[in-house]
Amino acid sequence: MSEQAPPLSADSDKEAPAMALSPSHSHSSRLKYMSLGVLVVQTTSLVLTMRYSRTLKEDGPRYLASSAVVSAEVLKIIACMFLVFMENNYSLQGMNQLLNEVVNKPVETMKLAVPAGIYTLQNNLLYVALSNLDAATYQVTYQLKILTTALFSVSMLGKRLGLYQWLSLVLLMAGVTLVQWPTDSGDDSEQKVLSAGSQFVGLMAVLMACVSSGFAGVYFEKILKETKQSVWVRNIQLGLFSFVFGFIGMMLYDGHRVRQSGMFQGYGTITCIVVVLQALGGLVIAVVIKYADNILKGFATSLSIIVSTLISYFLLNDFHPTGVFFFGAVLVIAATFLYGYERKHASSSAIKV
Repeated sequence: MSEQAPPLSADSDKEAPAMALSPSHSHSSRLKYMSLGVLVVQTTSLVLTMRYSRTLKEDGPRYLASSAVVSAEVLKIIACMFLVFMENNYSLQGMNQLLNEVVNKPVETMKLAVPAGIYTLQNNLLYVALSNLDAATYQVTYQLKILTTALFSVSMLGKRLGLYQWLSLVLLMAGVTLVQWPTDSGDDSEQKVLSAGSQFVGLMAVLMACVSSGFAGVYFEKILKETKQSVWVRNIQLGLFSFVFGFIGMMLYDGHRVRQSGMFQGYGTITCIVVVLQALGGLVIAVVIKYADNILKGFATSLSIIVSTLISYFLLNDFHPTGVFFFGAVLVIAATFLYGYERKHASSSAIKV
């Protein structure tokens, strides 16, 4: 996905100078900032609605996280099929191409079983994390996926990290450590033990999600680089495996409840919003990668952290910030910008060569 070129390629520099101010450039800029705005809204909304849905006290049974993961994969497959159809000017050629890739190339398709299984695990872990951590702490801690992705990129793809990137990773680890730093509260000892236990479960879930996200992301990137297929076709193949793994996991862990009350038990408006936002997440990121750079993506991530913190404090009332937390969050935000700056600098040099 990261190798897709923006609308204005390097060849456009060979045209008349007036092209720099052409309507297409203006349109590209609008798409860039629009996609970033959508990413901020999607990321923030997903975290907050997921947290709210997992802590909301309801009269009936709560929806199954495993069911929500399966539903999101189905929506993602449908959306990608529509995009493939649209890429081929709404002709059946796109569907024939899709069938050819999925059915006639079983070896290539099977390669996606590994990241699909890991992504399914990761999506379920995020529900566990947000059931035990407030939105602000989750948002900041989950940025450790930058560290895991970088380390897997070095080991699996042979990438080299620059000085700014290594510095950003140090800042990132320091920031997340401060965010997770224990604080004294006025709660009784029993409540402290319950809170600490819940936070530990949430922290472990986030850390496992970060590791799985880093490995699966790099593995998927490696597959994309080895083939020339559409990103949407690959996402459909990925989604098919994710659906199968997710459904098996749902039946193994929640099979009794599914047989008793159905797969969609506890679904309401909030649950449906969570499912839609989770399904659209990967598509939004793909658009951002196409139209924006890593600096602006880092800005969107930072803005999302800030918005999540404010809403978690003022509206959800499940977060009580401390000076240590804010200092750690600032370090994480700074690390996000610094890592993106180095990537942009290296990418620009590669284009010039």
